[in-house]
Amino acid sequence: MKPWKPLAAILSLCVSAAALAQNLTLSLGTQLPETHVVYKGFLEIKRKLEESSKGTMTLKLFPGSQLGDFKAMVGQVQAGDLDITNTGYPDMSYIIPELKLIGAPYVISSYDHLKAVLKGPYGQRMEAKFREKGVHLMDVWYEGTRHTTANKPINSMADLKGLKMRTPNVPFLIAYAQAVGATPAPVAFAELYLALQTKQVDAQENPLPTIEAAKVYEVQKYIALTGHFIASSAILVGDKALKKLNPNQIQWLEEAIVAGGKVSTAGVMKSESELVAFFKSKGLTVTTVDTGPFRAAMKPYHDQLEAELGAGEIQRMIATK
Repeated sequence: MKPWKPLAAILSLCVSAAALAQNLTLSLGTQLPETHVVYKGFLEIKRKLEESSKGTMTLKLFPGSQLGDFKAMVGQVQAGDLDITNTGYPDMSYIIPELKLIGAPYVISSYDHLKAVLKGPYGQRMEAKFREKGVHLMDVWYEGTRHTTANKPINSMADLKGLKMRTPNVPFLIAYAQAVGATPAPVAFAELYLALQTKQVDAQENPLPTIEAAKVYEVQKYIALTGHFIASSAILVGDKALKKLNPNQIQWLEEAIVAGGKVSTAGVMKSESELVAFFKSKGLTVTTVDTGPFRAAMKPYHDQLEAELGAGEIQRMIATK
């Protein structure tokens, strides 16, 4: 997926002297562990970059929140201390509030729907806002559809009432927990397993591949297929990092990221098709719930966002084909 303009043309006039260097190592930090299927996409970026540059460029990977949570790594990318990171596409809503519109649960229905919205006027506006914050949005990969797990059966929304639900520290997923009757408890991803194991929280929500990679199935026994959010992996490269590169190097990096996206997205889709059976084999109960009440519960939040950020914006996204 690549709806944005080639960066080589945009940045060819602002290349620093460092771009003349023959060998260059770029750094990529991520919250995701090496066991996550999306990590294979990062390995593909490294492989493709080395291949295209004939060994003059490579990538050093820092998985598993080694460099902090996603906000810390975005800050490092902005400062030039880290070259590349990934976040969920709307997760930078803490500095770009309009991203909350596309992050609101039950607005985006599929990865194809997400791509269609990003190719349109909204996506182009957001691309410019990312650049204003010192990061360039290079690609958006599919990371899976988020579902809900708990330590009790979930047959309807009513079963979530009163549970402490771990969420990322992002407003739209905190809003999901509140809307379905749970008490949101923002916990860093690196601390998720321990928080569930020690009963600090009762429930959480994540894509199936993340639930598998983080071994959530060891400390939760019930999964409800709520499908409330299409998770993405937005690949962000810092403005300062790009200024180290000449146009050829930028092109190699762009092509490597697109290649990584193909590997990652295909892997996530394959994983999702297999994981329900895997979880059942581990003794988990997987339920398909009526999402109608969940969707209805999010409507006040949708209305609130449109009042704050633009009347009709969410409805236009929902209607985008």
